[in-house]
Amino acid sequence: MRNLTIVSLVTFIIVGCNSPSQKADLIITNAVIWTADELVPVAEAIAISGDLILAVGSTEEILTYHGNQTEVIDAGGNFITPGFIDSHVHFLDGGFNLLSVQLRDAGTKVEFIKRIKEYAQTVEPGTWIMGGDWDHTNWGGELPSREWVDSVTTGHPLVINRLDGHMILANSAALEAAGVTKSVQDVDGGTIVRNIQGELTGIFKDNAMGMIYSAVPEPSDLQKNAALSAAMNYVVSNGVTSVHNMGGRSGEHQVLKQARENNNLTVRIYDIFPLPAWQSLLSEIENNGRGDNWLKIGGLKGFMDGSLGSHTAAFFEPFSDTPDDSGFLVNSEEEMYEWISSADSAGLQVMVHAIGDKAINSLLNIYERVALENENLNRRFRIEHAQHISPPDIPRFSKQNVIPGMQPYHAIDDGRWAKNVIGEERIKTTYAFKSLLENNARLAFGSDWFVAPPAPLEGIYAAVTRRTLDEANPDGWVPEEKITVEEALIAYTINAAYAGFDEDIKGSLSVGKLADLVMINANLLGIPAEEIRNASVVLTLVGGQIVYDNR
Repeated sequence: MRNLTIVSLVTFIIVGCNSPSQKADLIITNAVIWTADELVPVAEAIAISGDLILAVGSTEEILTYHGNQTEVIDAGGNFITPGFIDSHVHFLDGGFNLLSVQLRDAGTKVEFIKRIKEYAQTVEPGTWIMGGDWDHTNWGGELPSREWVDSVTTGHPLVINRLDGHMILANSAALEAAGVTKSVQDVDGGTIVRNIQGELTGIFKDNAMGMIYSAVPEPSDLQKNAALSAAMNYVVSNGVTSVHNMGGRSGEHQVLKQARENNNLTVRIYDIFPLPAWQSLLSEIENNGRGDNWLKIGGLKGFMDGSLGSHTAAFFEPFSDTPDDSGFLVNSEEEMYEWISSADSAGLQVMVHAIGDKAINSLLNIYERVALENENLNRRFRIEHAQHISPPDIPRFSKQNVIPGMQPYHAIDDGRWAKNVIGEERIKTTYAFKSLLENNARLAFGSDWFVAPPAPLEGIYAAVTRRTLDEANPDGWVPEEKITVEEALIAYTINAAYAGFDEDIKGSLSVGKLADLVMINANLLGIPAEEIRNASVVLTLVGGQIVYDNR
C-alpha cells in the first residue's frame, strides 16, 4: 500500500503546478472524500480515466484534468469512500432469497404461516419453496414444524432455512421427495429433530440438511441469471462494489463465468470454492487461470462447526441453556488438516468458518501446524466469523497472520439472545472487534448475506454502537468491543481488499487503482454514530461507471 500512496501524494502535490496532458473521463468535485490512503487521507475531488483513478486532490487541482469530453459531477458536499468490499457473501443464494418468501421479520407463528401461505399462492403448483431466512427467536424460541405449514403448502415441497443457514424446515412434501422417513438414521455433524413420539418435525441442522437438499431440483440457467442480477442490483444499492462469494452451489462458477464473458457483471467477484474441492479449483486455475479484475478465483471455504443460533457451534463448555450440549465439529480435525495442508501447499488461499471457541482454537492449531510444515510464503489464512473467541486465542490471530473475517451486523442481531445461550463470561469476547485490533489483527468485514443484509452502513453502525436490534442496549452490547468509524471503514475497504489479495488494485482511492467508489449523503466521520444507520447511498461507481444512482 505504501508505494501506491507515495505515488498518490506526489500526484497530489504536482497537480496544481502543471496542466496535465491526460484528461479525465469523469471528475467528481465538491465532496468530502475519505481515501483509505494513509498518506493522503482526505480530499475534495477525484479524476477518473477509463476504469482507473487518475488523480485525487482539491477541486481546483482536479479541474485541471477537465477536457472537452469530461463529465463533471458536483457531489454537493456528500461523503465519498472507496467502494465497499463485502468479504463474505453467499451471492446467488442471496439473489434467490430476494425472489422468494420473506420471513426474516416474521414476529409470530401466525405471521410466519400467513406469509408462506400467501407466497405459495403466487407460484406454479409443484414449485419448490426455498429461502425464507426465518428466526424462531422472534416468537419466543419455539422451533417451527412441518405441521405448521403442510396445510398451506399443498402441492409445494418446502425447504426454508433459518437466517443463519444452519437449520432448515422441510414440509412433508419435501420429506417425501427426499425419501426421508422417521426411520432415518442420525448423521455425524448434524441433527435431526424429532418430537416426543419420535416423528420427524421437519427440522434438520447442519450436515443433516444435505439429505433434504439433495432432492431439490437444480435451478435453470434462467433462474440462476435472474438471481445473479437481483443480487448485483441489491448490493450496489448498498455501496458494495466487490464481494467474496462463499460459493458451493452446483454450477455457480459457470454462471459467473458466463456473465463475465458477456460483460454482464456490475460487481467484482472473488469466487470461493468449497475446501474439499481444492483439487477442482487447482485444475480450473491450471486450465483457465485465476481470472481478472471482475471475476477471480483462488480461494477455498471450509467449515469447522455450525452456528450459535442453531446450537451447533463447537464450544469447550456446554451451552448455558442446554447443559448437556456443547455443539460439535462438522468435520474432524484431522480431515480439516488434510484439506488445509493440501490446499495451502498448492498455493491456494484457505478460509474456514469457525464460530465457537473450541472450533476457533482447533482451527488456529491447524493453521499453526500447516504454516510450520509448508513453505507457502504468501498465504493469507482467514477465519470466517470468529465470533466467540477464547481470550488466550485473541493474540494468536496477529502472531499467526490469520485474518479474522467478521460480520458486525451479527453482533447486534445475536446480542438480543446470546447471553442466554453462552452466559455472562463468554459474551465478553464475543465479536471482539476492539480486542482483535488492539492485538494488531487485520480485521476484514463483510455481511454473510443472505444471513444478514449486505449493507455496510448498517455494519458500520453495528461495529461502532453495538446497539442490538431490539434497542435493549442503548450504550452497546459488550460496549468494550466498540470500534471507531474509521476502523470500521478500513475493515470494509483496504483490509477487505487485503483479505482477497487485492490491496494493490482496490480498497483505497489512490492513483492507479480501480475507480470503485460510493457516495453517501452524510459524512460518516462527522455525524453521531447513532445516525449512521440513517445515512443512505447516493451513487455507486464500479470501474468509473455508474451502477447505482439515487441522486
